Amino acid sequence: MASKSKVIKSSNYQWDSVERKEYKDDTSCYKGVHRYSLLGEDEDEQALNFQTRYFEVEAGGYTSFEYHRHPHSVIIIRGSGTVILGDELHDLSLHDVVFIAPETLHQFHADRGEPLGFICIVDRYRDRPTLPDEEKIRKEIDSSTVRQKIRK
Repeated sequence: MASKSKVIKSSNYQWDSVERKEYKDDTSCYKGVHRYSLLGEDEDEQALNFQTRYFEVEAGGYTSFEYHRHPHSVIIIRGSGTVILGDELHDLSLHDVVFIAPETLHQFHADRGEPLGFICIVDRYRDRPTLPDEEKIRKEIDSSTVRQKIRK
Protein backbone atom coordinates (compact mmCIF):
# COMPACT_ATOMS: atom_id res chain seq x y z
CA MET A 1 0.00 0.00 0.00
CA ALA A 2 1.36 3.43 -0.90
CA SER A 3 1.90 5.84 1.95
CA LYS A 4 -0.23 8.97 2.02
CA SER A 5 0.66 12.06 4.02
CA LYS A 6 -1.76 12.89 6.83
CA VAL A 7 -2.48 14.96 9.90
CA ILE A 8 -3.74 13.36 13.10
CA LYS A 9 -5.65 15.99 15.05
CA SER A 10 -5.37 16.18 18.82
CA SER A 11 -7.45 17.58 21.63
CA ASN A 12 -6.49 17.54 25.30
CA TYR A 13 -3.63 15.03 24.79
CA GLN A 14 -5.73 12.56 22.81
CA TRP A 15 -5.54 11.97 19.06
CA ASP A 16 -8.29 11.25 16.55
CA SER A 17 -8.43 7.53 15.65
CA VAL A 18 -5.54 6.68 18.02
CA GLU A 19 -6.44 4.21 20.74
CA ARG A 20 -5.34 4.78 24.33
CA LYS A 21 -3.62 1.57 25.46
CA GLU A 22 -2.15 0.22 28.63
CA TYR A 23 1.55 1.01 28.86
CA LYS A 24 2.57 -2.68 29.00
CA ASP A 25 1.01 -6.12 29.26
CA ASP A 26 2.65 -6.71 32.66
CA THR A 27 0.85 -4.20 34.89
CA SER A 28 2.90 -5.05 38.00
CA CYS A 29 5.99 -2.98 37.09
CA TYR A 30 4.47 0.49 36.63
CA LYS A 31 1.71 2.70 37.97
CA GLY A 32 -0.75 4.92 36.10
CA VAL A 33 0.77 4.93 32.58
CA HIS A 34 -0.98 4.90 29.20
CA ARG A 35 0.40 4.77 25.67
CA TYR A 36 -0.71 6.18 22.34
CA SER A 37 1.02 4.89 19.19
CA LEU A 38 0.96 8.00 17.01
CA LEU A 39 3.07 7.11 13.96
CA GLY A 40 4.95 4.13 12.61
CA GLU A 41 2.69 1.19 13.41
CA ASP A 42 -0.08 1.48 10.80
CA GLU A 43 0.16 -0.21 7.39
CA ASP A 44 0.36 3.14 5.60
CA GLU A 45 3.30 4.24 7.81
CA GLN A 46 5.74 1.45 7.01
CA ALA A 47 8.05 3.90 5.20
CA LEU A 48 9.03 5.28 8.61
CA ASN A 49 12.09 3.67 10.21
CA PHE A 50 10.90 4.79 13.63
CA GLN A 51 7.82 4.92 15.83
CA THR A 52 6.44 7.98 17.56
CA ARG A 53 4.48 7.34 20.74
CA TYR A 54 2.95 9.47 23.47
CA PHE A 55 3.06 8.26 27.06
CA GLU A 56 1.11 9.82 29.87
CA VAL A 57 1.95 9.12 33.49
CA GLU A 58 -0.81 10.00 35.97
CA ALA A 59 0.11 12.17 38.96
CA GLY A 60 1.93 9.89 41.41
CA GLY A 61 2.62 7.30 38.73
CA TYR A 62 5.81 5.93 37.20
CA THR A 63 7.02 3.91 34.24
CA SER A 64 8.81 0.60 34.58
CA PHE A 65 12.44 0.65 35.73
CA GLU A 66 14.15 -0.86 32.69
CA TYR A 67 16.95 -0.87 30.14
CA HIS A 68 17.41 -2.03 26.54
CA ARG A 69 19.95 -2.08 23.71
CA HIS A 70 18.29 0.63 21.62
CA PRO A 71 18.55 4.38 22.23
CA HIS A 72 15.54 6.63 22.23
CA SER A 73 14.58 10.25 22.56
CA VAL A 74 11.91 11.78 24.75
CA ILE A 75 10.33 15.25 24.63
CA ILE A 76 8.25 16.43 27.59
CA ILE A 77 5.02 18.01 26.33
CA ARG A 78 2.90 17.99 29.48
CA GLY A 79 3.58 18.65 33.13
CA SER A 80 6.76 17.98 35.06
CA GLY A 81 8.44 15.19 36.97
CA THR A 82 11.68 13.30 37.44
CA VAL A 83 13.65 10.79 35.41
CA ILE A 84 16.19 8.27 36.68
CA LEU A 85 19.03 7.93 34.16
CA GLY A 86 21.52 5.41 35.41
CA ASP A 87 22.85 6.62 38.75
CA GLU A 88 21.36 10.13 38.44
CA LEU A 89 18.04 11.89 39.05
CA HIS A 90 16.99 14.73 36.73
CA ASP A 91 14.11 17.16 37.16
CA LEU A 92 11.90 17.41 34.08
CA SER A 93 9.71 20.26 32.89
CA LEU A 94 7.83 21.28 29.78
CA HIS A 95 9.82 20.95 26.53
CA ASP A 96 12.85 19.29 28.11
CA VAL A 97 14.48 16.70 25.84
CA VAL A 98 15.97 13.44 27.13
CA PHE A 99 18.38 11.12 25.31
CA ILE A 100 18.40 7.61 26.73
CA ALA A 101 21.55 5.80 25.64
CA PRO A 102 21.58 2.02 25.10
CA GLU A 103 21.78 -0.12 28.26
CA THR A 104 20.89 2.84 30.54
CA LEU A 105 18.62 2.03 33.47
CA HIS A 106 15.76 4.54 33.41
CA GLN A 107 12.37 5.36 34.89
CA PHE A 108 10.02 8.35 34.60
CA HIS A 109 8.07 9.65 37.62
CA ALA A 110 5.09 12.05 37.68
CA ASP A 111 6.01 13.16 41.18
CA ARG A 112 5.01 16.85 41.06
CA GLY A 113 1.26 16.51 41.62
CA GLU A 114 0.37 16.60 37.92
CA PRO A 115 0.45 14.26 34.91
CA LEU A 116 3.72 13.86 33.02
CA GLY A 117 3.29 13.46 29.27
CA PHE A 118 6.04 12.80 26.76
CA ILE A 119 6.63 11.96 23.14
CA CYS A 120 9.01 9.01 22.74
CA ILE A 121 10.69 8.20 19.42
CA VAL A 122 12.31 4.79 18.91
CA ASP A 123 13.57 2.66 16.04
CA ARG A 124 10.88 0.51 14.46
CA TYR A 125 13.01 -2.62 14.94
CA ARG A 126 14.31 -2.76 18.50
CA ASP A 127 14.78 -5.09 21.41
CA ARG A 128 12.22 -5.47 24.18
CA PRO A 129 12.83 -3.70 27.51
CA THR A 130 14.44 -5.70 30.31
CA LEU A 131 13.66 -5.26 34.00
CA PRO A 132 16.92 -5.35 35.97
CA ASP A 133 17.56 -7.88 38.69
CA GLU A 134 18.91 -6.87 42.10
CA GLU A 135 22.49 -7.67 41.07
CA LYS A 136 22.38 -5.28 38.11
CA ILE A 137 20.87 -2.54 40.28
CA ARG A 138 23.54 -3.08 42.94
CA LYS A 139 26.33 -2.87 40.32
CA GLU A 140 25.01 0.22 38.52
CA ILE A 141 23.25 2.35 41.13
CA ASP A 142 25.49 3.80 43.85
CA SER A 143 23.35 6.79 44.81
CA SER A 144 21.13 6.15 47.83
CA THR A 145 18.80 8.90 46.58
CA VAL A 146 18.33 7.09 43.28
CA ARG A 147 17.87 3.72 45.03
CA GLN A 148 15.08 5.23 47.19
CA LYS A 149 13.36 6.64 44.08
CA ILE A 150 13.27 3.34 42.12
CA ARG A 151 9.83 1.72 41.94
CA LYS A 152 9.33 -1.87 40.85
